Amino acid sequence: MNERKKELKKSYQQSDKPMGIYQIRNQVNGKIFIGYAQDLQAIFNSNRFQLKMNGHTNKALQKEWNEFGEVAFVFEILDELKPKPGQSPNYLSELKELHQLWLDNLEPYGEKGYHAKPISREERLAMMAKNRDGN
Repeated sequence: MNERKKELKKSYQQSDKPMGIYQIRNQVNGKIFIGYAQDLQAIFNSNRFQLKMNGHTNKALQKEWNEFGEVAFVFEILDELKPKPGQSPNYLSELKELHQLWLDNLEPYGEKGYHAKPISREERLAMMAKNRDGN
């Protein structure tokens, strides 16, 4: 039996796991959290565990999870990245680019989602100038 477990574990580790872009959607108010992962099932499990333990890094999402409960949220795959033959198993840069495209498209900020609105280059420069002036 022990050998069988080892075989199953090795097979799982060598298998191509679904990777891509996912969202956690609040069915009560429609707000979304968008993320990316090289193992979608694992990230779903991780997010669900963090939320149940009241330890998710996104405090706004955690607050509403606590308020509405687990039944109000669904975990969905938005886009899958398929492995390419002969390519390195690290697809992190592609996932980050794909993630940014989904953020740009869905704009999950404010009333639409759980992400902080990105600061533009002009806003950053203005803040830096203000800090230098001491205002």
